[in-house]
Amino acid sequence: MSAKRYKIVTLGCRTNQYESGAYASQLAQMGYEEAIEGEVADLCIVNSCTVTAGADSDSRSAIRRLARKHPGAKIVVTGCLVENAGSDLLQIEGVTHLVRNLEKEHLLEQLFPEEEVPEFRIENFPGHTRAFVKVQDGCNSFCTYCIIPYVRGRSRSRRVEEILSEVEGLVASGYQEVVITGINVGDFDGAPKEREQPVRLAELVRLVDAVPGVKRLRISSIDPDEVDEELEQAVLGGRSCCPSMHIVLQSGSNRVLKRMNRKYTRQIFLQTVERLRAAQPDFTCTTDVIVGFPGETEADFLETLELVEQLKFAKVHMFPYSERPRTRAALYSDKVPSDLMAERKARLLKAAERAAFALREEYVGRVASVLLESEDAHRPGCFTGYTENFLQVSVAGEELATNQIVQVLLEENRPDGLLGKVCSN
Repeated sequence: MSAKRYKIVTLGCRTNQYESGAYASQLAQMGYEEAIEGEVADLCIVNSCTVTAGADSDSRSAIRRLARKHPGAKIVVTGCLVENAGSDLLQIEGVTHLVRNLEKEHLLEQLFPEEEVPEFRIENFPGHTRAFVKVQDGCNSFCTYCIIPYVRGRSRSRRVEEILSEVEGLVASGYQEVVITGINVGDFDGAPKEREQPVRLAELVRLVDAVPGVKRLRISSIDPDEVDEELEQAVLGGRSCCPSMHIVLQSGSNRVLKRMNRKYTRQIFLQTVERLRAAQPDFTCTTDVIVGFPGETEADFLETLELVEQLKFAKVHMFPYSERPRTRAALYSDKVPSDLMAERKARLLKAAERAAFALREEYVGRVASVLLESEDAHRPGCFTGYTENFLQVSVAGEELATNQIVQVLLEENRPDGLLGKVCSN
């Protein structure tokens, strides 16, 4: 009798990627195999996103595509779109089950009430060389543009011993890089069983850093005001912590940041990055930027543009403002026209690419440690990966493989990243 097959489609954030990885681990232990192209699955799970209108559309398209390709399968939709669209999703042909975010960890238990379902945790992370470990869920910030607190709920943290046990298992499975992730990791306040007082993020970083076998440790995303001195010391002074963070900007204008209900200023962001770079000159950061927030003037936009050019981010994730129902910003009347939004996004993207190129140029001629992640689709015989400070590199060399850490001489800087060759011993 052939094994039953599953298919999981994941949209949106790294927290969703973690949760989908946990489903895959559970299903593998239950005897399921992932359906490959051309095979019809018995169970399909869509872990949806609703952070923008585009994410809504992509999630719905994924549901319809799975229903066409896997007739007769159980089609289960979970994630943030379920919270936003609710029972309307049952109108999509083929959808059989909806699972809300607060019930995500019990999704398979709901589908298979008569079976023994393994613990909801990551055992393996198929298709990834970096293992995301969810330490926290939900958000208490209520930024005026963001629907996440409404669909994910209030902030809640995992117990420390659960996190460390999961990291130990991932290391045993061969993962060398661990990424601490969550909806708002700066809110982490878990505690180990032996004591009830909260463990803040800096202490968690130190505990994960001490797990034998962890070669690289990153924090997925954090606000600048949450990078205090204790966290700085934990990251920059850690055994395996990478000198790089994803520090969220959203706007370089104090006026816009205030309207967004962000808890920091342009000056706090700048001081945070400059402090980290003063302590570790090779420190880099990536960021998120929203263009076209209601009321954003040309002067506001230019402040953001100036900051992007000045700070030379390794990567800027750029989003045109997307109105979300139930948020305060949806009620703002001073909307930025879509054509102006698109024009600003294009200008900022070009500036960000120029700045990132200039940053990478500083590393040409140096040797860096690179974790190889995948074969380079554009350069036969090469693999792509990232340096410890998150610069993308295409590597040439013999006997290369994914999940391999190699020392690379960075020889050339191109618009899509650095080129290098493996150093001889």
